[in-house]
Amino acid sequence: MRVSGENADSLYQDYRQRYENVLSPLACSLRDHVANVLDGQERIDRVVARAKDVNSFVAKAKIMVNGIPKYPEPLSQIQDQIGVRIITFYLDDVERLAKYILEYFCPIEERDHIPESEWEFGYFGKHFILLLPRDVVDMQWNKNFVPRVFELQIKTLFQHAWAEAGHDLGYKPGKRPLTAEQKRELAFTSAQAWGADHIFDKLFRERAGSA
Repeated sequence: MRVSGENADSLYQDYRQRYENVLSPLACSLRDHVANVLDGQERIDRVVARAKDVNSFVAKAKIMVNGIPKYPEPLSQIQDQIGVRIITFYLDDVERLAKYILEYFCPIEERDHIPESEWEFGYFGKHFILLLPRDVVDMQWNKNFVPRVFELQIKTLFQHAWAEAGHDLGYKPGKRPLTAEQKRELAFTSAQAWGADHIFDKLFRERAGSA
């Protein structure tokens, strides 16, 4: 299904109904569930969750690859309708928490997001697609609106800050394309965040080893 014209309007209305009636309260329920699972784990700054907003969902549903829709059935194929983010202090904590999470959730997909070249700086993060636990679902909700999976990200404070600002500056719908100079400036800030992450992680491990 190519999302355009009447299809786009229909998809917008269908997803908005799903978003308002199920996804928004589900995000809150899932956030609390993940926070409870992590109770007692060290160096967690916060756990946040969100339902993918309607405009972002429709924009993603319109993506074409070689003239073919990437998501022929977007309501069932787009996997990040619900997203949870665990924000922790150090890079060492990311792997520790990833192993811990996999003891409680069933993974469908795992991916480390890094730039393609070692000479590039940009988005970094650890992402999972996990099965949605049934105990976060209110039985009164329309079961057809409940996604089968959700996306979970684990990020350091620096990765989180850069991802939020970088997305807002360069990738939100309606924003003007970045100039070459602005892209370099954005890459420079990413390099600084990458460097700060590694230095803080190094210092943490050195201090932990000397304790």
